[in-house]
Amino acid sequence: MKNDMDMLHGSIGDKLMKFALPLAATGILQQLFNAADVAVVGNWVGKKAMAAVGCNTPVITLILSLFTGISIGANVVISTLIGQKRHERVKSAVHTAILFAFVGGVIFAGICELLSRQILSKMSIPDNVFEMALLYFRVYIAGMPVILLYDFCSAVFRSYGNTRTPLICLMTSGVINVLLNLFFVIVLKMTVNGVALATVISNLISSVLLIYFLMKEKSEIHFSPSQLRIDKKQLASMVAIGLPAGLQGMVFAISNILIQSSINKLGSDVMAASSAAFNIEIFAYYILNSFGQGATTFVGQNYGAKNPERCIRATKIAMAQDMVITVVMSLLILLVGRHLLHIFNPDPEVVRIGSIRLKYILLSEGINVVIEILSGCMRGYGRSIVPALICTAGICGVRITWVYTAFRHSQTFSTLLIAYPLSWAATGTALVIAYTILRRHTMKPFFQESKL
Repeated sequence: MKNDMDMLHGSIGDKLMKFALPLAATGILQQLFNAADVAVVGNWVGKKAMAAVGCNTPVITLILSLFTGISIGANVVISTLIGQKRHERVKSAVHTAILFAFVGGVIFAGICELLSRQILSKMSIPDNVFEMALLYFRVYIAGMPVILLYDFCSAVFRSYGNTRTPLICLMTSGVINVLLNLFFVIVLKMTVNGVALATVISNLISSVLLIYFLMKEKSEIHFSPSQLRIDKKQLASMVAIGLPAGLQGMVFAISNILIQSSINKLGSDVMAASSAAFNIEIFAYYILNSFGQGATTFVGQNYGAKNPERCIRATKIAMAQDMVITVVMSLLILLVGRHLLHIFNPDPEVVRIGSIRLKYILLSEGINVVIEILSGCMRGYGRSIVPALICTAGICGVRITWVYTAFRHSQTFSTLLIAYPLSWAATGTALVIAYTILRRHTMKPFFQESKL
């Protein structure tokens, strides 16, 4: 399937759009299928089941973030090797990434299954929701090996400039996911375990499809089961670059767990409303995140090819395109927000509370664009520790402080939501300063060497 692009030559803007939009569509479709879980249980099982699925999101994100970060590391390593035209090393990196994803997924799934009750007991989940939430968690986490396999295979395709193949695979498995949701819940009368099982099966299908297309590849990212082995040096590079990104994702998840725990204290209506709103607002995030990943890949390949001017141009173009599209998308979602909330649950109180969350989050997404683009570019340069540290302090630090100060004195949903724009503003400002310093000082040898 020939969908790769030349990121080292020619125009950048159109290629960034061609790269980012299918990636954004992949994220949006993935979220639509996840939202189908919430919508199905919300309409056919009830608000408690809806709350049980929603309160799992932050903790599952926390668990998956570490490996998602390492998949970003794999993307950077492979794209840099492609830029350097080291074809044999690319092949080795591809097989290392895929084997690591599956083995790591099996190990972590086993650990999480054993500790599932202890993990969820830290979430302040109401007693009338806890057992249902635990059931969903246990079924969902059993599919971790295939979930990670999909993420890492997608990263391999992205490193080669191909975002269409993962999108096609997701569309196929996603339709099956929705159909299985309806079958398990409506026909077989299952509850949250039904939608979780549907998610696992759909991830298995998408992973198998991606492996199939990698085996059909004629380029250096071709996959052959007989070549599966771990290259310790390359894995170390992936972890060195990806671990800080993973920790950054975990910081986001930890802060969201803290906020989710606070939401859980406000009752099942707020839990259900927040879950529904999250499944709507996240569409805008997938758009802004796709351009951040595009910036990582463009910068990574051109950094490997020692082309600093093209790295800088890619950063500026990605920032401009991402800002315009994200702001427009956020405003469109706000306009139809109440109607979308009705799809998840028609309860007037759930819709009212959900609308409050949409306003606080979506009106601040422009700040998030700065965070994603600059973090993505720094990872492309191989400097992923700096954005990870900044996000740890800016995101987690601000939110923890806010929850234990302002929210403690005024325990309302609106007060809690202010933590989001405040933490983004602090983090975005710090990243602008860090990126400027990186360009002027830390990267100076790279710019000078490229001109020799």
